[in-house]
Amino acid sequence: MINFQYARASDVTEAVRMIATDPTAKFVAGGTNLIDLMKEDVERPSRLIDISRLPLKTVEETAAGGLRIGALVPNSDLAYHPLIEQRYPILSSAILAGASQQLRNMASTGGNLLQRTRCAYFYDTATPCNKREPGTGCSAISGINRGHAILGTSESCIATHPSDMCVALTALVQGYT
Repeated sequence: MINFQYARASDVTEAVRMIATDPTAKFVAGGTNLIDLMKEDVERPSRLIDISRLPLKTVEETAAGGLRIGALVPNSDLAYHPLIEQRYPILSSAILAGASQQLRNMASTGGNLLQRTRCAYFYDTATPCNKREPGTGCSAISGINRGHAILGTSESCIATHPSDMCVALTALVQGYT
């Protein structure tokens, strides 16, 4: 793993200021995905900005009748939240299907959304990957994962988004439920 600096943001304004001054920095809360990517030498942030203590852990009703979900709501809390289970059961089901209980307890909603689109080649730093290093090529296009992406493909990449939660949110936004 690479060397990096660590900083803890005391409020949202400070977190935004810190990330704006360092384009290679990354936010970390649960770290369930980012730390793995760092261990595999796929992500190399110069600094981790810890936002885990910011007040972004609530699910609130909006005036328009929707819900505002805080970026730091743990996935398990979101899946079992009464308003999510009642109004958006597809979201609850997708979260519960997407990872182990241990991961859901640590993973944050915002982190889930920020996961990078990827395929098996993304983790293999010995193979070309346009998601990891733009312009190097896509091993999946002619590789064993040739047809695995359904949405968002291009001539340069056919990787999928790893989040079951995001699939459910897309279906909800598009009105498919």
